Amino acid sequence: MTGRDPHQPHRVSTSLELLFDLTFVLAYGSAANQLAHALAAGHLAAGVGGFLFAIFAISWAWINFAWFASAYDTDDWVFRLTTMLQMSGVLILGLGLPAMFASLARGTVDIRVMVLGYVIMRVPMIVQWARAAHQDLAHRRSTEIRIAAIVVSQIGWCLLLRLPPRIGLVFGLAAIPLAAEVYAPIVAERRYGGMPWHAHHIAERYGCVVLIALGEGLVGTLATLAAVVGPQGPGWSLEVALVGLAGTAMTFGMWWIYFVIPSGPLLAAHRDRGFGWGYGHIVLFAATVAVGAGLHVAAFTIEHHSALSVPATLLCTAIPLGLFLASVFALSWALSRSASRGDGWMLLGAFATIAAALALAVAGVSLAASLIVLALAPWVAVVGYEAFGHRHSAEVLRGATEV
Repeated sequence: MTGRDPHQPHRVSTSLELLFDLTFVLAYGSAANQLAHALAAGHLAAGVGGFLFAIFAISWAWINFAWFASAYDTDDWVFRLTTMLQMSGVLILGLGLPAMFASLARGTVDIRVMVLGYVIMRVPMIVQWARAAHQDLAHRRSTEIRIAAIVVSQIGWCLLLRLPPRIGLVFGLAAIPLAAEVYAPIVAERRYGGMPWHAHHIAERYGCVVLIALGEGLVGTLATLAAVVGPQGPGWSLEVALVGLAGTAMTFGMWWIYFVIPSGPLLAAHRDRGFGWGYGHIVLFAATVAVGAGLHVAAFTIEHHSALSVPATLLCTAIPLGLFLASVFALSWALSRSASRGDGWMLLGAFATIAAALALAVAGVSLAASLIVLALAPWVAVVGYEAFGHRHSAEVLRGATEV
């Protein structure tokens, strides 16, 4: 475990990495489902707060494994077994999400099962980093800092369970282990040099998780269609078909605009920008999963199982969709440090479309019709990129590869 070649040609995700990702399908799905139920019940603060806490825990564990594997994947029996333990932790964390959301709705906080799963996810990484520290002498100090941070933070998470289950107290003190988790890799990289991660491989790994998160949009679309054509719904009609098309088109447009960013080549040219790009994806992951949850809330409203009005229901999808689009443009800038005037117009046009959908909902237009307009928002950016934005992207990529 002395570090893999960061310039290895044709490096792609392994079957073990893809198997590992499957556990996050379940974790993200559970988080989206709990958020949708909380929003539909009118528990906005509890739902959003619990969702953000869950998404950070899920995403952070994945991010740590992904970057470590990109640098040190030996695929020996120790690596495989520690990965299996981490997968078990993800599943346990997912099982703890319903209890946490239910407790937040009551005004308390129960994160016992979540913390157990999280600790199980993180402790095997101590073993992995210890192996790297022992064999990769060039990066020993950097790996030791990471080990210390994981140990300290896991002790901190466990100590939180000894506190009274008051929301402000628990989440306020959670900032301490959270800061240790997030800041330690930055200190290690800046003081002792970067790990030998592979730029194209890590870009592909993040793309895999974006696809997983986008899957929640399709699940939400299916739930909305089921609500419309189910026993209590109006049945099949042209509007129903348009609702299905809207949910699918929204997800497809989100996929399109994310994957036009040449993340791999830009990361290879600007390795020092990896932290901002990598950490920024936590926001994008949360927004993507929340779009699916918002579509699920729409299904509840159609079934008359929601406490929300039509405009409030549409906001459950519109807000995360806007955050997703803003995140995509922000991540593009984080890598390229360049933005054209067209980028601003594309983003403005997308937000104007979101505003138009909300205005229709407020004016009394049906939820289905409002969703159809909302689905056009990512396509404003797609059309702008294909019409003129691709030229600026090509120039940025050309400049990066010529450096």
